[in-house]
Amino acid sequence: MGQNSPMPESRERTEEERSQEAGGRGDEAAAEEPAAEAAKPPVSFEELDERVRLALHAAGEKKAHDLVVLDLREVASFTDYFAIASGTNVRQVQAVADEVQEQLRRQLGSKPARVEGYNSAEWVLLDYGDFIFHVFEEKSRRFYDLERLWRDAARVPLPHGLSEPGGEGGGLSRDER
Repeated sequence: MGQNSPMPESRERTEEERSQEAGGRGDEAAAEEPAAEAAKPPVSFEELDERVRLALHAAGEKKAHDLVVLDLREVASFTDYFAIASGTNVRQVQAVADEVQEQLRRQLGSKPARVEGYNSAEWVLLDYGDFIFHVFEEKSRRFYDLERLWRDAARVPLPHGLSEPGGEGGGLSRDER
């Protein structure tokens, strides 16, 4: 563009007008907002709902691995968290799903609203409303790759060696085994 071209100036004015229409704020306020969001710390393991923590410990008891919790509160409206675990084969996937259901039912009186995929056990979904527990067979987890699909969600840092309250072992990632 030449020096006499009005394009850059008119583009700036349009962006400024859009920003004021969106919320009546100037460029400085709009620039500060993303920085404040980026500085927001992720929820800690201790701040998670008791049911999510118990589900993770139950999965660890059955030697589930690659445990991950995604905080979906900022990116989805249908649930707050995804808890994701892997089993090495169909039997282990079912055992993990069974243990999660049993512990939540026995200790907290909580039952899933729905269970999907249990018979094939490549991907078992336990829907507890404000969190969904996914148990994958390893190949299926790589194929569906929920962590990539929901990459905008914050990852909740989990304690090393997660298996039982205050326990050691189980629930280790591939790198830790």
